[in-house]
Amino acid sequence: MCSIFLVLVRTPAFSSATLINNVVAYPATGRLYVGAVNNLYQLSADLELESSFVTGPKLDNRQCTPPVTTASCKDAKDTPNYNKLLLLHPAKNQLVVCGSLFRGLCSLRSLDGVKDEVYFNDNKGEKSYVASADETVSVVGVMSYYKKNKENLTVFLVAKGHSSLDNMKLISTRVLEEEGDWDVFENIIETAAVQSNPFNVKYAHDFRFSFKSNGFVYFLFSRKLNSHNHKNFTFISRICEEDHNYYSYTELQLNCSASNEFSKVLAAFVGPAGEALAQSLSRSSRYGSEYGPILAHDEVLFATFSNEDDNSAMCMYPLKFIDKQIYKVIDACYNHGGLINNQLAVYSPYSTSNSKGMEKCGAEHLPSPLASTAEFALAAEPSWKHGGHLTAVAVAVEMEHAVAFLGTLAGEVLKLHLSAQPEVYGQPLSGASRYKVNKNLLFDSSLQHLYITTDKKITKVPVQTCHLMTDCHTCVQVKDPYCGWCVLEGRCTRKQDCSRSAETNAWLWSPNGKCVEIADFNPPNISVSLSCLSLQVSISVPSLPRLRTSDKLQCVFNSLKSDAVTSKDVPTMVVCSLPDRGKIPPTLEQQDFVSVPMKILLNETVEVTSGEYHFYNCAATVWKNPNTPCISCVTSKWGCQWNTKDYTCGDEVENPEGHIKPDNCPQFESPEPLLIPVGYKVPIVFQGRNLESYEVNDAVCLCVQFAYDDQQEVNISFHIKDQDRSAKIDSTLTVTLYSCSVGREDCSLCKHADDKYNCEWCEETPRKNNNEQEMKCVYKEICKSSEPTPCPVPTITDVIPRFGPLNGSIAVTIKGSNMGIKKEDVKKVTVAGVNCKHLEDRYSVSTSVVCEIGPKRTPPSDLPPDLTTSGPVMIEVEGNRSTTSEIIFTYRDPDPKFIYPKEAETFPVSFGTSIVCKTGSFSAAASFPVSLKVTVKYGGNTIKTLLDPFNYTENPKITGYSPDASFFCGGRRIVVMGTGFSLIQSASMKVLFTANNGSTVEVGDFLNESTCKITNDSVLECNSPKVSSQPVKTRLHLDNVKEDLTFKYHPDPTFKVDTFSGLTDTSVIVVTVRGFSVSSPLQDDKLILGAPSSPPTPTSKSQSAETADDTMDLVVQFGDGKWIAGKVSFTREVTIPLPIIIPAVIVPMLVFIAISVYCYRRKSQQAEREYEKVKHQLENLEESVRDRCKKEFTDLMIEMEDHTSDLSEGRIPFLDYKTYTDRNFFLPSKEGDHDPMITGKIQIPESRRATVTQALNQFSNLLNSKPFLINFIRTLESRPDFNARNRGNFASLLTVALHGKLEYYTDIMRTLLLELMDEHVQNKNPKLMLRRSETVVERMLCNWMSICLYQFLRDSAGEPLYKLYKALKHQVEKGPVDARLKKAKYTLNDTGLLGDDVEYAALTLQVLVHGEGPDVTPVKVLNCDTVTQVKEKIIDQVYRNLPYSQRPKAEGVALEWRPGSTGQILSDMDLTSQTEGRWKRLNTLAHYNVRDNATLVLSKVLHTQSFHQHQDKNALLEDDNTFHLVRPTDEIDEVKSKRGSMKDKAMTKAITEIYLTRLLSVKGTLQQFVDNFFRSVLCTTAAVPPAVKYFFDFLDEQAERHDNVDEETLHIWKTNSLPMRFWVNILRNPQFILDVHVTEVVDASLHVIGQTFMDACTKTEHKLSRESPSNKLLYAKEISTYKKMVDDYYRGIRQMVPVSDQDMNTHLAEVSRQHTDKLNTQVALHQLYQYASKYFDLIIQSLDEDPAAQNRQLTLRLQQVAAALENKVTDL
Repeated sequence: MCSIFLVLVRTPAFSSATLINNVVAYPATGRLYVGAVNNLYQLSADLELESSFVTGPKLDNRQCTPPVTTASCKDAKDTPNYNKLLLLHPAKNQLVVCGSLFRGLCSLRSLDGVKDEVYFNDNKGEKSYVASADETVSVVGVMSYYKKNKENLTVFLVAKGHSSLDNMKLISTRVLEEEGDWDVFENIIETAAVQSNPFNVKYAHDFRFSFKSNGFVYFLFSRKLNSHNHKNFTFISRICEEDHNYYSYTELQLNCSASNEFSKVLAAFVGPAGEALAQSLSRSSRYGSEYGPILAHDEVLFATFSNEDDNSAMCMYPLKFIDKQIYKVIDACYNHGGLINNQLAVYSPYSTSNSKGMEKCGAEHLPSPLASTAEFALAAEPSWKHGGHLTAVAVAVEMEHAVAFLGTLAGEVLKLHLSAQPEVYGQPLSGASRYKVNKNLLFDSSLQHLYITTDKKITKVPVQTCHLMTDCHTCVQVKDPYCGWCVLEGRCTRKQDCSRSAETNAWLWSPNGKCVEIADFNPPNISVSLSCLSLQVSISVPSLPRLRTSDKLQCVFNSLKSDAVTSKDVPTMVVCSLPDRGKIPPTLEQQDFVSVPMKILLNETVEVTSGEYHFYNCAATVWKNPNTPCISCVTSKWGCQWNTKDYTCGDEVENPEGHIKPDNCPQFESPEPLLIPVGYKVPIVFQGRNLESYEVNDAVCLCVQFAYDDQQEVNISFHIKDQDRSAKIDSTLTVTLYSCSVGREDCSLCKHADDKYNCEWCEETPRKNNNEQEMKCVYKEICKSSEPTPCPVPTITDVIPRFGPLNGSIAVTIKGSNMGIKKEDVKKVTVAGVNCKHLEDRYSVSTSVVCEIGPKRTPPSDLPPDLTTSGPVMIEVEGNRSTTSEIIFTYRDPDPKFIYPKEAETFPVSFGTSIVCKTGSFSAAASFPVSLKVTVKYGGNTIKTLLDPFNYTENPKITGYSPDASFFCGGRRIVVMGTGFSLIQSASMKVLFTANNGSTVEVGDFLNESTCKITNDSVLECNSPKVSSQPVKTRLHLDNVKEDLTFKYHPDPTFKVDTFSGLTDTSVIVVTVRGFSVSSPLQDDKLILGAPSSPPTPTSKSQSAETADDTMDLVVQFGDGKWIAGKVSFTREVTIPLPIIIPAVIVPMLVFIAISVYCYRRKSQQAEREYEKVKHQLENLEESVRDRCKKEFTDLMIEMEDHTSDLSEGRIPFLDYKTYTDRNFFLPSKEGDHDPMITGKIQIPESRRATVTQALNQFSNLLNSKPFLINFIRTLESRPDFNARNRGNFASLLTVALHGKLEYYTDIMRTLLLELMDEHVQNKNPKLMLRRSETVVERMLCNWMSICLYQFLRDSAGEPLYKLYKALKHQVEKGPVDARLKKAKYTLNDTGLLGDDVEYAALTLQVLVHGEGPDVTPVKVLNCDTVTQVKEKIIDQVYRNLPYSQRPKAEGVALEWRPGSTGQILSDMDLTSQTEGRWKRLNTLAHYNVRDNATLVLSKVLHTQSFHQHQDKNALLEDDNTFHLVRPTDEIDEVKSKRGSMKDKAMTKAITEIYLTRLLSVKGTLQQFVDNFFRSVLCTTAAVPPAVKYFFDFLDEQAERHDNVDEETLHIWKTNSLPMRFWVNILRNPQFILDVHVTEVVDASLHVIGQTFMDACTKTEHKLSRESPSNKLLYAKEISTYKKMVDDYYRGIRQMVPVSDQDMNTHLAEVSRQHTDKLNTQVALHQLYQYASKYFDLIIQSLDEDPAAQNRQLTLRLQQVAAALENKVTDL
């Protein structure tokens, strides 16, 4: 089963290789700077990597003083570098970066590129140690300034927790530039009040946040009060920003909740309150009156806190409240002895001294900091509580309402509307990671997106998704403060995105929860019989926005539209016409009305509101209760009236003649009696009313008899019918039918029946058998006996149990019949002669008596002992009726002998063979095993103790299991390892699914559970359960222990073998497998099966029928799954008679021998030599090809591992959207990269730039007019000089110009396509449509596909394409490539095959890049490579992590070989180049005699001109006469081949075609990569772009519209529109989506693969022969498979859920929003106008002839544009 997903928008994300520590955003550029372990990243606003720098690991030891070397620090080792602090220094365009290495040193880096270091120095000693070397210590900082000599120096304040490895300074001020004696990063305040007394480790400071506001610097942290109190308390400290000595430092305790339940701060954010929150805080009962009102722009501290149970809450503290509370604390200290209201309000947390002074900041100071006492902490009530930690917080204001975004441990961000009653709304934002959201929760510069940071990932998500809500109710239900319903546009938007939002009711805010609703209709409903009168209905819509005169209203009933108007007196009253009767749907059964959905439309498309209007049908009211037609009619809510003349229900009329009111309906009621016995004729009397029109009395009597024997009671209803008129008379006649015999099988049950039934136990009449007296419970009138029959004696049928202890006290259940009618009837019960106490509460009438037995008494010693312990059970009931059972009850005590097993993990235990119980859970804290005494309590008084103890042991533990995946079919053997398995009695594997209500339920039936086999104490063997879908969890049940496994299920594989005929015992069957490697160690997609030695024998009749023609099913079994892979047949042995064999064999043999002898005598020796030589070559070649294929595929897979690992880190070099569109739309171009559309530059004088810009905008408006654009295109296409190149360029320019409105662009494309389609169909050649890009619309379609499939390329198809390109490039470069002929030994293209067998050897060079450190890079090359080829391979390897455009080029670098003390510059041509006649050979590594493992230096050339002056100028002049591996064949040289004689050379040339087998070698090596790419493009099981489904559905619709369009034509249309138009282009040109360089040799092979893709998409069968091109033959075997993939792809898309126009427009609008601003729209408009200018008069003429254009004054508007752009003289 395939699952179809539509992927519309990719969420920007960035993945780090290591843990992310800090993230800061630079609002001016939108960039993000990310500090991670060992890495520093610079990202764009869309999280694309711009620059990076590796910060670690480096040689370090925390005990050593930097700089650290192995000589100065013997214990130094590679240590990871944790980023501790990131701060922006925009004034100097610098980034402050502090790490944990080198005692917390910092560096300065450029904001333009973090790889550029501005400052770093590790020689300045302890004064420059800023951060902490301990990765667990928190560090925060904030930028500030320092006044010196009346100038402000930029500094930053740092606060950090305590660590034994750091200094004791809690807060320090660091300078960012050298000033006097100060070095960069030096602490400029050496002694101050804050540091004069060390902050001891006992306080455990944990800094979480720091910020500036109104001239103060704040630090938020938690600490302990002392070493004896382990609870953390939260404080905010404040310093005056100009107080550089920290004299004003004061701490204020913050409490979250009145009891300070949430005491430890987790994260914080500071931002404005917004109007709504400000009013709410001002009304605070605790602080609102004391501190005054809060204004909308006042800042608030939003912080999350945790409690000791790891739950959390968010509290809010206005900075105004914090400042005033701190002022109160300071004032108390300086002026009131530290007291407020006679309570101690302030203390010195780090010192015992006290001093007084003035409260002014920085004037006088205390010797140590101040802090508020707990009693005067600032408390706030939690705004929101959460189960689990809230790890991050960010707050924005929208619509004057504050919205908090709260990060959680689950990797989600909750959206909290901070209203008067805060509530979470909408779906949580997800960071696409299951790890917690860390503190770095940031807004982008527009406040429209949120950056969510988890452990190793940053995701950019929008703060609102209003556009996803497609109707008003969805929009307002989400209660998103960002969203509202734009009534007049019919979409969910932000307020500023709604054009008329300022008008009343035009934009409805989501949290208000109200849509435009219909209040009522007038008339509220109408009869269907009156709807033919063209009536109108007035609709009251109180919240209808004020409409303009240009607005057009319509009412739609079902699909019927009618014009509507608003009332002049009441603008909110809409009046429209009701539909005719024939347009109203029929009334459904059991209903007397039909609800017709109606809606009010604005301007034909926007739905303003909707409702339902009722059309009632009086004639249908009788359907509700057919037995009372008149009553149903007159009591309906529609005011219907009953016509007594024709017995019909009709509409209400003013003067009803023959109509009656509700109380006057003729009816029958009140039947007597209400209870009717079965089988006896009983008269029923009932009353009648209003029967004047009938000749009957008011009282009627009927005698009826019913038969019924299934239930004791059943209710029946009957009615009275007028036979003359064949009409029912209203009848409310219901009686209860009952049967005495049902459920009353004996006398006692019968007599227990309620008296109202009059049941009697008597002899049945008539008797069934005259010889037997059959007694039965019947109605008393049926019983013929005059006296009641007494009940017989009781009967005992069973006694449970039949054994009991001697002490008694157990309950015995006696089952039987006639054991009394009520519990008091049981008079006496004895068991084995012992009285048994009747347990009355457990008595069941007649059938069961439960009693508790007494002890078996021991007689006195003077009497003989009673040796009898057994006896019957006796029961006596009312009426002296008693009976004795035949069943014997025995008294005996239990005697437990042993216990098995003697130990368990709290699970089942067996006592002997008669008692089985389950042990309880043992939870006492003890070391296992634990021995416990076992006692058995039997009944109430018998207790037995076993001699053997029972041992509790530890529960079994699971240490591992393998494999960890299975197919849906189940049955895979899973081996579980662990301990304690030998004591398990029941082990099974189960799966859990999600129930309908969203909860997780465990499924344990036989389909979803498998029993496990216990192999030994440490090994279990289970089979995976069978499932039908992906389970939520897989769970292992070991008795009562449940362990969840991380186990995955994958869809079942598919197996396929083509019909295989003629099998023998030596045959090999190849089965193609799909989806096997995901859950199997087998990585191949083929199964190789050996045929059986003899045909299998059929085991059933059906198989015998199948084998009648020697064809059998090939069944593949894996686990519990079986698949029929295909059909196979065995060779049938044919017996030929001997008389036929002898002539048929002997005669040809004699002829052959005669001819052979003749030939042998003529040329036997010569032919044999030639034959043996060629045969030997062929055998060697065949063997070498086979070996080469295996070896090279293995080598390629090993080599590709590096590329695969690179891909997993997101290193596929995708082009950005603009470059992608530039290359697809405008390349190749005459001007190349200088095309104005690529450069974005147009030559416009500065004086005219404003005028031109305005005119281009007017021209853009013209293009957005459909009549103008259609006329424009038709006019151009009608001109013969408007050739195909111009049409393609015009279409691409139009695509860019209209990119901001892709919905409109799509509409234009559809219109033109319909015209093109009609033209081809009318000309009887529909198959030719879309074959070439000869029209504007065909090129528009190509561009449209490129736009819509960009994201699909990045998400799905791009990776297999990149792997195919890399694999092909790698394979080509493994062998020689002729640099001049552009031919290669390994290729897929026979024309590019290097025919000669060139000798070569592989070398590994050690490459050192000049200026980039001492590290060398190993690079694999060939000794036959030219120097340029070597440079390219070196650049590919050294700069493999950079896209091609950012790498240096081969002509821009120099390669130096240093074999000895001197170096040698290597080049393709120099004075040492070899000459062969007039030809010069390009220099190779072999020419320079470069050996394996040689060291070469690669350096960048600053001046290429001076570099080339060192080359041989004369050699360069003869460049055309150079060759590399093979000289051109136009001249035969006298130089002999170095590899052998001319004769050998001729022999090699004679079998040049042999080298074609190399094509097979390369093809076999690359097959997997080709298949993977084809599957990624032609598979509907993954994400299918919505544009593909949308366009294919459009083609399907048009094919149905035309009669002469068959399936083959439709297939051709789809092929021409997508595979041929887009995929083949991308496949042949990977550089259109990837930042790579495609060489000519690689390009030739890609063309072969592209041709194969084209062949697969055609319906034509290609007939192949020996003369067919090699390229066609190469993939001949796979073509049929690829064709089926194409057919399945088209079929799968047709079966997908359709993509609506609205969904497609939403997707296109999102693409426009994301990318339009990146394109050169103005340039495109300017270029388009050049065409308008060239054909200006023709366009004007066309517009003048078009009425639609005349109405819109398009001619005048175009003339105005022309006048502004080029001063064109017009008629204006």
